Amino acid sequence: MSADTTGFWTPVALSADLPSGTVIPARTRAGSIALWRSDSGRVAASADRCPHRGMRLSYGFVRGEALSCIYHGWSYTQTGNCLRIPAHPGLTPPDTIRVATHLVEEADGVIWVAVGEPVRSPPKLQGLVALRSLTMHADVATIEAASGAKSDETGLLKATQQSEKMWLLLSEQEQGHTLVHVLLDGENTLGDRISASRAVESLRRCAEDLQARRSRDG
Repeated sequence: MSADTTGFWTPVALSADLPSGTVIPARTRAGSIALWRSDSGRVAASADRCPHRGMRLSYGFVRGEALSCIYHGWSYTQTGNCLRIPAHPGLTPPDTIRVATHLVEEADGVIWVAVGEPVRSPPKLQGLVALRSLTMHADVATIEAASGAKSDETGLLKATQQSEKMWLLLSEQEQGHTLVHVLLDGENTLGDRISASRAVESLRRCAEDLQARRSRDG
Protein backbone atom coordinates (compact mmCIF):
# COMPACT_ATOMS: atom_id res chain seq x y z
CA MET A 1 0.00 0.00 0.00
CA SER A 2 1.15 3.50 -0.74
CA ALA A 3 2.56 5.78 1.93
CA ASP A 4 0.85 8.69 0.20
CA THR A 5 -0.75 10.90 2.84
CA THR A 6 -2.97 12.59 0.26
CA GLY A 7 -5.21 9.51 0.14
CA PHE A 8 -8.98 9.51 0.37
CA TRP A 9 -11.85 7.18 1.23
CA THR A 10 -14.35 5.91 -1.35
CA PRO A 11 -17.78 4.52 -0.34
CA VAL A 12 -17.79 1.43 -2.54
CA ALA A 13 -20.79 -0.58 -1.27
CA LEU A 14 -23.40 -0.98 1.42
CA SER A 15 -22.80 -3.53 4.17
CA ALA A 16 -26.08 -5.27 3.35
CA ASP A 17 -24.85 -6.00 -0.19
CA LEU A 18 -21.86 -8.06 0.99
CA PRO A 19 -22.93 -11.10 3.06
CA SER A 20 -20.33 -13.29 4.74
CA GLY A 21 -18.55 -15.65 2.35
CA THR A 22 -19.07 -13.53 -0.77
CA VAL A 23 -17.02 -11.40 -3.17
CA ILE A 24 -18.25 -8.61 -5.46
CA PRO A 25 -16.58 -6.24 -7.93
CA ALA A 26 -16.28 -2.61 -6.87
CA ARG A 27 -14.58 0.50 -8.17
CA THR A 28 -12.50 3.35 -6.82
CA ARG A 29 -11.02 6.20 -8.79
CA ALA A 30 -7.79 4.18 -8.76
CA GLY A 31 -9.43 1.25 -10.54
CA SER A 32 -11.40 -1.93 -9.93
CA ILE A 33 -11.13 -4.06 -6.78
CA ALA A 34 -12.44 -7.34 -5.45
CA LEU A 35 -14.43 -6.56 -2.31
CA TRP A 36 -15.01 -9.60 -0.12
CA ARG A 37 -16.19 -10.69 3.28
CA SER A 38 -14.74 -13.76 4.97
CA ASP A 39 -16.87 -16.44 6.61
CA SER A 40 -16.19 -14.80 9.98
CA GLY A 41 -17.48 -11.45 8.68
CA ARG A 42 -14.25 -9.53 8.08
CA VAL A 43 -14.21 -7.24 5.02
CA ALA A 44 -11.21 -6.97 2.70
CA ALA A 45 -10.38 -5.18 -0.55
CA SER A 46 -7.96 -6.79 -2.98
CA ALA A 47 -6.72 -5.72 -6.38
CA ASP A 48 -9.03 -7.32 -8.94
CA ARG A 49 -6.32 -9.36 -10.63
CA CYS A 50 -4.76 -12.70 -9.73
CA PRO A 51 -0.96 -12.47 -10.19
CA HIS A 52 -0.88 -15.97 -11.69
CA ARG A 53 -2.79 -15.51 -14.96
CA GLY A 54 -4.49 -12.16 -14.50
CA MET A 55 -8.02 -13.51 -13.89
CA ARG A 56 -10.36 -11.12 -12.04
CA LEU A 57 -10.51 -12.11 -8.39
CA SER A 58 -14.04 -10.69 -8.19
CA TYR A 59 -15.05 -13.75 -10.24
CA GLY A 60 -13.62 -15.97 -7.51
CA PHE A 61 -14.98 -17.43 -4.29
CA VAL A 62 -14.48 -17.14 -0.54
CA ARG A 63 -13.62 -20.11 1.62
CA GLY A 64 -13.09 -19.46 5.30
CA GLU A 65 -10.79 -16.46 5.65
CA ALA A 66 -9.34 -16.54 2.12
CA LEU A 67 -10.26 -15.38 -1.38
CA SER A 68 -9.60 -17.90 -4.17
CA CYS A 69 -9.21 -17.30 -7.89
CA ILE A 70 -11.79 -19.17 -9.96
CA TYR A 71 -9.21 -20.10 -12.63
CA HIS A 72 -6.60 -22.23 -10.82
CA GLY A 73 -7.74 -21.80 -7.23
CA TRP A 74 -4.80 -19.77 -5.91
CA SER A 75 -5.90 -18.43 -2.51
CA TYR A 76 -5.05 -15.14 -0.82
CA THR A 77 -5.39 -13.78 2.70
CA GLN A 78 -6.86 -10.42 3.62
CA THR A 79 -3.36 -8.98 3.80
CA GLY A 80 -2.63 -10.15 0.25
CA ASN A 81 -0.15 -13.00 0.64
CA CYS A 82 -0.72 -16.24 -1.25
CA LEU A 83 -1.96 -18.95 1.08
CA ARG A 84 -2.36 -21.98 -1.21
CA ILE A 85 -1.62 -23.21 -4.73
CA PRO A 86 -3.81 -26.30 -5.36
CA ALA A 87 -1.52 -27.70 -8.09
CA HIS A 88 1.30 -27.81 -5.53
CA PRO A 89 -0.35 -28.83 -2.25
CA GLY A 90 2.94 -29.36 -0.42
CA LEU A 91 4.34 -25.95 -1.35
CA THR A 92 4.39 -23.00 1.02
CA PRO A 93 3.94 -20.07 -1.39
CA PRO A 94 6.79 -17.52 -1.22
CA ASP A 95 6.10 -14.05 0.15
CA THR A 96 6.80 -12.60 -3.29
CA ILE A 97 3.43 -13.92 -4.53
CA ARG A 98 1.05 -11.23 -3.34
CA VAL A 99 -2.09 -9.35 -4.27
CA ALA A 100 -2.20 -5.61 -3.62
CA THR A 101 -4.70 -4.67 -0.90
CA HIS A 102 -6.42 -1.51 0.36
CA LEU A 103 -7.44 -0.33 3.79
CA VAL A 104 -11.13 -0.96 4.51
CA GLU A 105 -13.46 0.47 7.12
CA GLU A 106 -17.11 -0.38 7.66
CA ALA A 107 -19.36 2.01 9.56
CA ASP A 108 -22.99 3.10 9.58
CA GLY A 109 -23.92 0.48 6.99
CA VAL A 110 -21.36 1.68 4.41
CA ILE A 111 -18.09 0.04 3.31
CA TRP A 112 -15.28 2.51 2.63
CA VAL A 113 -12.05 1.66 0.80
CA ALA A 114 -8.94 3.81 1.00
CA VAL A 115 -6.99 4.97 -2.02
CA GLY A 116 -3.55 5.95 -0.85
CA GLU A 117 -3.30 6.35 2.91
CA PRO A 118 -5.83 8.86 4.30
CA VAL A 119 -4.83 10.91 7.33
CA ARG A 120 -8.25 10.48 8.98
CA SER A 121 -11.07 7.97 9.28
CA PRO A 122 -14.07 7.92 6.92
CA PRO A 123 -16.81 10.45 7.66
CA LYS A 124 -19.49 9.49 10.17
CA LEU A 125 -23.07 9.04 8.96
CA GLN A 126 -24.64 8.83 12.39
CA GLY A 127 -28.41 8.94 12.44
CA LEU A 128 -28.69 7.81 8.82
CA VAL A 129 -29.75 4.36 7.60
CA ALA A 130 -28.62 2.87 4.28
CA LEU A 131 -31.47 2.06 1.89
CA ARG A 132 -29.95 0.99 -1.45
CA SER A 133 -27.29 1.72 -4.04
CA LEU A 134 -27.60 2.46 -7.74
CA THR A 135 -25.47 3.74 -10.59
CA MET A 136 -26.49 6.90 -12.42
CA HIS A 137 -25.19 7.57 -15.92
CA ALA A 138 -24.43 11.15 -14.92
CA ASP A 139 -21.54 12.94 -13.26
CA VAL A 140 -21.71 14.49 -9.80
CA ALA A 141 -22.21 18.04 -11.12
CA THR A 142 -25.20 16.91 -13.19
CA ILE A 143 -26.77 15.05 -10.26
CA GLU A 144 -26.33 18.17 -8.15
CA ALA A 145 -28.02 20.24 -10.85
CA ALA A 146 -30.91 17.78 -11.18
CA SER A 147 -31.46 17.67 -7.41
CA GLY A 148 -30.99 21.40 -6.85
CA ALA A 149 -28.52 20.74 -4.03
CA LYS A 150 -24.75 20.61 -3.53
CA SER A 151 -22.77 17.74 -2.04
CA ASP A 152 -20.32 18.44 0.77
CA GLU A 153 -16.63 17.50 0.87
CA THR A 154 -17.53 13.90 1.82
CA GLY A 155 -19.85 13.49 -1.18
CA LEU A 156 -23.03 13.68 0.92
CA LEU A 157 -25.99 15.51 -0.59
CA LYS A 158 -29.40 16.20 0.94
CA ALA A 159 -32.04 15.90 -1.77
CA THR A 160 -35.78 16.44 -2.01
CA GLN A 161 -37.51 14.67 -4.89
CA GLN A 162 -41.29 14.29 -5.23
CA SER A 163 -41.58 15.71 -1.69
CA GLU A 164 -39.37 12.88 -0.39
CA LYS A 165 -36.32 13.84 1.65
CA MET A 166 -33.25 11.62 1.42
CA TRP A 167 -29.49 11.72 1.61
CA LEU A 168 -27.31 10.69 -1.32
CA LEU A 169 -23.70 9.62 -0.83
CA LEU A 170 -22.04 10.20 -4.22
CA SER A 171 -18.96 8.41 -5.53
CA GLU A 172 -17.90 9.37 -9.05
CA GLN A 173 -16.76 6.38 -11.09
CA GLU A 174 -15.50 6.31 -14.64
CA GLN A 175 -16.31 9.38 -16.71
CA GLY A 176 -20.02 10.17 -16.70
CA HIS A 177 -21.04 7.56 -14.12
CA THR A 178 -21.70 7.96 -10.40
CA LEU A 179 -22.35 5.35 -7.74
CA VAL A 180 -25.11 6.64 -5.47
CA HIS A 181 -25.82 5.27 -2.00
CA VAL A 182 -29.27 6.28 -0.77
CA LEU A 183 -29.62 6.99 2.95
CA LEU A 184 -32.63 7.91 5.07
CA ASP A 185 -33.05 9.42 8.50
CA GLY A 186 -32.99 6.72 11.15
CA GLU A 187 -36.70 7.02 11.97
CA ASN A 188 -38.44 5.67 8.87
CA THR A 189 -41.19 3.26 7.89
CA LEU A 190 -41.60 0.72 5.10
CA GLY A 191 -43.72 3.29 3.29
CA ASP A 192 -40.92 5.86 3.63
CA ARG A 193 -38.44 3.42 2.11
CA ILE A 194 -40.72 2.57 -0.81
CA SER A 195 -41.40 6.25 -1.51
CA ALA A 196 -37.73 7.16 -1.30
CA SER A 197 -36.80 4.35 -3.70
CA ARG A 198 -39.33 5.62 -6.22
CA ALA A 199 -38.13 9.19 -5.74
CA VAL A 200 -34.49 8.33 -6.37
CA GLU A 201 -35.48 6.53 -9.58
CA SER A 202 -37.21 9.73 -10.67
CA LEU A 203 -34.08 11.69 -9.83
CA ARG A 204 -31.99 9.22 -11.83
CA ARG A 205 -34.16 9.79 -14.91
CA CYS A 206 -33.87 13.57 -14.50
CA ALA A 207 -30.09 13.45 -14.04
CA GLU A 208 -29.51 11.08 -16.95
CA ASP A 209 -31.75 13.15 -19.25
CA LEU A 210 -29.83 16.28 -18.26
CA GLN A 211 -26.50 14.51 -18.83
CA ALA A 212 -27.65 13.42 -22.31
CA ARG A 213 -28.72 16.98 -23.19
CA ARG A 214 -25.40 18.39 -22.00
CA SER A 215 -23.52 15.81 -24.06
CA ARG A 216 -25.51 16.63 -27.18
CA ASP A 217 -24.99 20.36 -26.68
CA GLY A 218 -21.26 19.84 -26.27
